[in-house]
Amino acid sequence: IGLFGGTFDPPHTGHLAGAVAARSDLRLDRVILVVANNPWQKSNQRPVTEAHHRLAMVRLLVEGFDGIEASDLEISRGGPSYTIDTVNELQDRGDEVMLIVGADAAAGLDSWDRSDELRECVEVAVVDRPGYLFPELNGWRLNRVKAESVDVSSSGVRDLVSGGASAHDSIPSTIRNYIDLHRLDWS
Repeated sequence: IGLFGGTFDPPHTGHLAGAVAARSDLRLDRVILVVANNPWQKSNQRPVTEAHHRLAMVRLLVEGFDGIEASDLEISRGGPSYTIDTVNELQDRGDEVMLIVGADAAAGLDSWDRSDELRECVEVAVVDRPGYLFPELNGWRLNRVKAESVDVSSSGVRDLVSGGASAHDSIPSTIRNYIDLHRLDWS
């Protein structure tokens, strides 16, 4: 399976394009988008939307896409979210795990919690992202995934929504409706 973890605050079309491309290119049985409970590398930098809202939006994002699923694995576990814990849990269940990350996140893999352990137990699918080069990381088993070029980021979507602008090119209308209904605010 492909493990595509993240904050998803909010999830956007780039996340979906990366998941679909990774599943297809690497012939994965399924890709799970695992919503971080407490994204320890981000929660000290800015307020993060509550996990149950982020999970609900990811479920809306993947609705109708065969083999692409939302997962509450890290939310159910509670506490800070560390990818290595999720990989270990999935491997303990008997799953073969391919870690999926965007090219921007891949550059920072060595800064992740217990990165040495993670490097030894997974291959990494690095999804192309506009403006980012394929990283050169020693010791990591990296696979390049060429995804449809979608120049979108969660921070960009938050800025659009906070400014009252349309984000229809970046997020499905179901997610925008969810944001409006629940009055999610990133200003």
